[in-house]
Amino acid sequence: MLYDLPLEELRVYKPERVEPQDFDAFWKKSIADAQNYELTARFDKVDFNLALLETFDVTFNGFAGQPVKGWFIYPKNSEKPLPCVVKFIGYGGGRGFPVDWLLFPSAGYAVFVMDTRGQGSSWLRGDTPDNFDQDAGPHYPGFMTQGILSAETYYYHRVYIDAVRAVQAARSHPMVDKNRVVCSGGSQGGGLSIAVAGLVPDLAGIMPDVPFLCHFKRAVTLTDERPYNEIAHFLKTHRDKVDVAFNTLSYFDGMNFAVRAKAPALFSVGLMDTTCPPSTVFAAYNYYAGKKDIRVYEFNLHEGGESYQDLERLNFLKKLLG
Repeated sequence: MLYDLPLEELRVYKPERVEPQDFDAFWKKSIADAQNYELTARFDKVDFNLALLETFDVTFNGFAGQPVKGWFIYPKNSEKPLPCVVKFIGYGGGRGFPVDWLLFPSAGYAVFVMDTRGQGSSWLRGDTPDNFDQDAGPHYPGFMTQGILSAETYYYHRVYIDAVRAVQAARSHPMVDKNRVVCSGGSQGGGLSIAVAGLVPDLAGIMPDVPFLCHFKRAVTLTDERPYNEIAHFLKTHRDKVDVAFNTLSYFDGMNFAVRAKAPALFSVGLMDTTCPPSTVFAAYNYYAGKKDIRVYEFNLHEGGESYQDLERLNFLKKLLG
């Protein structure tokens, strides 16, 4: 059912943003700290019997110099650097295998897939542990409340920095045109795309589908679905930590990255989505500072446009990159 705001209200919905005074300083320092570690992006050629594609097992150093896995795939016999899509993965999923990421290479682009630390056991398999050795405090099962009492220790602090470093790793490969890198992903991957657009000023574009990690306060109070309900369960028990938790989340809210993002963007949303409520998607979209468009799927849930949106993304890339 249509449980959120009517579409005409969604298109103009711009809730109050809560932004910490040191938001920019926090992220500037976080990126600078990561730069103290060598990127050391390694691309090891592997054979998955994909006769028309070159495939590489990737390892690069992300947050605190910790190794992050990925895949890099591009069409064989390419003679010059290619536009590259950096792909971020939805909640609970991992990098899987190269056969899971054939859309963009089939269209003539390179694709760089970032594994998500600690994830990859709910659907696609992952290979990157979350090597975090600080005492981050108690959390509800899942990733949403790990270290939530501090922006420094919060789980997504590490993941967002990994994502910035993934763009750097993709650009380090000689077959990637550094000026034509686009970030893409659905749900968690969409939220990461928005965050990276706010942290990396020279992206060519982003394609966030049904993005997660946006307008936390509304999401947590509007849906009972995972993963947002992990936060509600935590606060149900830790009744005295509500303000502290939402202060931490304000450092990671897609709305606060959207106002800083300038790359052209193609969003999508499902109006019956109970995982990422439509108003949370439009909150980020309406604040997005760059040139933008959104595809609306009126009768879809968190699956969004699926193959229909694949076609929209390919059209977007063709117009954007040639």
